[in-house]
Order: sequence, then structure tokens, then C-alpha cells
Amino acid sequence: MSAAKSCRRLLLLALLAVASVPGVAGAQGLYLQGVGTVNRAMAGVATAAPVDAAGAIYRNPATMSAFHCSEVSVGAELLLLTESVASTWPIGPVSGSTDGEPGATMIPSVGWVHQNKDSAVTYGLGMYGVAGFKANYPSSVSNPVLLPQPNGLGRVFAELQVFEVAPAVAVQLTPELSVGVSPILALGTLDATPLFLAAPDDANSDTSFTYRSGLGGRYHYGGAVQLGVYYDPQSSWAFGASIKSPTWFEDYRFFTTDEVGAPRLDKLALDMPMIISVGCSCNVTDGLLWALDARYVDYKNTDGFGAATYDAFGAATGLGWSNIASVATAVELDATERLKLRLGYSYQENPISETNTFFNVASPLILEHIISVGASLQVARNASLNVAYLHAFEAQQTGPFVLPGVGAVPGSSVTSTVSADALSAGFTVKY
Repeated sequence: MSAAKSCRRLLLLALLAVASVPGVAGAQGLYLQGVGTVNRAMAGVATAAPVDAAGAIYRNPATMSAFHCSEVSVGAELLLLTESVASTWPIGPVSGSTDGEPGATMIPSVGWVHQNKDSAVTYGLGMYGVAGFKANYPSSVSNPVLLPQPNGLGRVFAELQVFEVAPAVAVQLTPELSVGVSPILALGTLDATPLFLAAPDDANSDTSFTYRSGLGGRYHYGGAVQLGVYYDPQSSWAFGASIKSPTWFEDYRFFTTDEVGAPRLDKLALDMPMIISVGCSCNVTDGLLWALDARYVDYKNTDGFGAATYDAFGAATGLGWSNIASVATAVELDATERLKLRLGYSYQENPISETNTFFNVASPLILEHIISVGASLQVARNASLNVAYLHAFEAQQTGPFVLPGVGAVPGSSVTSTVSADALSAGFTVKY
């Protein structure tokens, strides 16, 4: 059987397998599936498919050795979330639903790969937004979960943004084998109200404990390292793997005030999880590339995402996320000499169980199925314009109220519903 026929058969089997993955009202998770316009159109697939600079550095720095020339890619993405929360309290009963207004979020990306002629070493630099979430709900007099404190959470606002600056180097050990490394400087900012991961207080002695507001914080620093390997046997196939360490952040610090206005300093340990990626790609025919990635994300052992319960002082101990696996596949077609078309699909397991829905009202990252399309048009000899569109299908999850000292409240419910759309545009210059 020829390599091309083998590629086509495996492509068909992979598409059928990915399409048959069951849905469970689940999640995308904290990390973006990809970075940059081209990589987003490819559903984040890049572990063994170095299609653009930003995606190569983000997923597997070893793949930089496969670039035929130097390249700079720049992109910007407009991400629009649609979210709502509904809840029921069993006494009454009382029920209500509230639409959130998270608004649009701009996500930048820059990738640079520099090929040294007659050298086995390739350098690169990536700068991009990689992770986060946002929720913005008003307080409510009819939606139990948003009733003013202490009866509910009150107004809920949370925004986490994580950016990375990732220098990278790849070394081609043999014509077939390359290795790469990328030390990563991370910047993270977190705003949250109520700050329920810190203990509530009763400074005014009215016997009603309330959580403080954690708004207006600074950027905090973190670091990680990513190692990768890329194997291209000079046939239609290529293979890659990478491991990204946890991103260890300094404690997030919040200048807060208690119920009578006295100053407080609250601290929160919140890191980013380890990621293990494996992938393969195949040049099915001239001008048609297919690629597949699989990933494992270790949320359970990451600070801030551990067991969701309350300590003796009423502070939530974590968000209660589980480890997840994900799979993504994409194709790139040379439609004409100047036009490339891309199509991708990704699926990720849900890190949030139904019992932990209440702990994640402000972080309902329960998106699961994402499709993406994109194109690149060569507008000059060395320059192309890139566009991409993504749609994350609506997901919904329901769980009980979970209160300090009480646990899950029988007959209560909290339901989060979320979907997302994104539009990305950028350009690539090769030299």
C-alpha cells in the first residue's frame, strides 16, 4: 500500500473516531486550543505539523527545524463569550436566570522563527495570550445564586489573563530528528469578586460573614519550560511530542478591605497545569496536509485547581478540576498557488464535575466541541494575510449549591450555560 493511500485511510479513520467522541456537557479547559490566526484555524494542531511560527513554538519548539525559511507571524483575535447562570433554592422554591455580559476579549499573538543557513540550530520567539476566563454577572433579587451576600454570591466578576513570552531553540541532530527547548516567562493577572478562595469575615459583628472583593490587582510573574522532539523520516509522515512543565506563579496578591473598611492582604496560590502532547502529520497528496494531536492536561495536581471544599474558615480550597485528555485534527489545502484553506475540530474532556458547578460560577469553562475554519492569501512574494473563525458549541452543566459547614443542599441547583465565537486576523512574512 502506498504512503499516500495509507495517509488517506488513517485520515478517514481519525475523522470518524474524533466525530464519535461522546459529548458530556463538557469543557474546553483553561488553555486556549491554539495561538495565532493560522494555528487557531488548525484547531491548535501543531505538535507534528509546523504550519506557522506561533503555533510551532507554542506546541513543540523542535518543529522549528522543519521551516524552510525564516518567518514572522502576527495576529489578533476577538473572542466573544455568551454565558448565563440559573439557579433554584428549594425553600419557596425560588428560581431565576441571569445573562452575563463578559464582552469581547482581544488576544494578541506574535511568532518569529529564524533559520540559520548551513546551521543545525534554529531560533524562535513567541509572545501571545495562552489562557484565561471571564465572567460578569450583576447581583439579582430573583436569582438565588446571585442574591446579595450573605444569602448568595452577589455580583460576580472574574477575569484571568495569562500571557507568555517564549524564546525557543531547536537543534537538528540528524536529517530526521530534531529536539527543542523553550524557557517561558509568564504574566498573569486575576480579578475576582467575591474572592471566595479567601476566608470571609464578620468585621462588623452582625453574625453575617461576607467575602471580600479582589479587584484591581497587578500582573504576577511565573515561569515554565517546554521540551519537544520532532521526527521526520523524509516520507509523507512526521511525528512529534512535547512536555510543558507546570507554570509556577508567585502568589497572587489582593489589597482588600473587610466589612468595616480596614485593610487586608489576601494571597492566592494559582498555577497553570502541565501539558503532554503527541502528534502526527501526513502529506496526503501534494497540497493536502492532515494532522492529529492528542493532549493530557494535569489540573488535579495544580495549585488552585485541587479539591473543591471549604476550610475551617469558610475559604474554598480549590476549583475541583480533574485531569483531562483532548484530541484535535485539522487539514490544510493548497486551493491555488496563492490560497490556502484550513479546517479543524477539537474535543476536550470536561475538567469540572457536576458537583463542582457551584464553585465554578465565575469560571464555567465547560466548552467541549470547537470547530475552526481559516484561510491564507499570498498578497506579495513573501507575505500572506491570514483569517480564522472559531465556534465553540453551547454547553450546559447543573449541580447543587455547596455551602460552608453544610455541603450540598438537597433540592437546590445551579446551571451554567456558555458558548463562544472568535474571529482572528493577521499576517505572515517570510524571509
